[in-house]
Amino acid sequence: MPASELDTPVGRLRAVSDGEALVRVTWVPAGMTPTSTTAVDEEECDAVSRETVRQLDAYFHQGLTVFDLPIRFRGGSAFEYSVWEAMRSIPYGETWTYGDLAARVGGVARAVGGACGRNPIPVVVPCHRVVGSSGKLVGFSGGEGVESKRQLLDLERGQTSLF
Repeated sequence: MPASELDTPVGRLRAVSDGEALVRVTWVPAGMTPTSTTAVDEEECDAVSRETVRQLDAYFHQGLTVFDLPIRFRGGSAFEYSVWEAMRSIPYGETWTYGDLAARVGGVARAVGGACGRNPIPVVVPCHRVVGSSGKLVGFSGGEGVESKRQLLDLERGQTSLF
């Protein structure tokens, strides 16, 4: 599948496309040598993965607050799809609790947490904006875990000096 990569303050991200829509964002494990600054291999890139990298770069460095990308969720349950779609409506710089999200999709907080952990498109689909009932940062499957979640939220709250 076409893919592009980008170094970010929270690690190297890979955007994977099916040729028509973004289907996955993953953290590239530390220590893997990139083939270029922004691409896995130029032949492996396509317009969707390149545009995803462009928008991710703008998010991290130029204050982009809303991603405008074609997205296709693959491999999840109907409930997970509903959670992933609902997360897309969490405003930049704000957080919802797992319970808030559960109330919106008709589930329970624990199930929402599981769906968040299986989000195939983190950052773009902002699972980092979902927090525990007390506002505590809990659970994040990307990058350095909760520390990456904190960094993303700090970025959105304008605390970029922490990077």
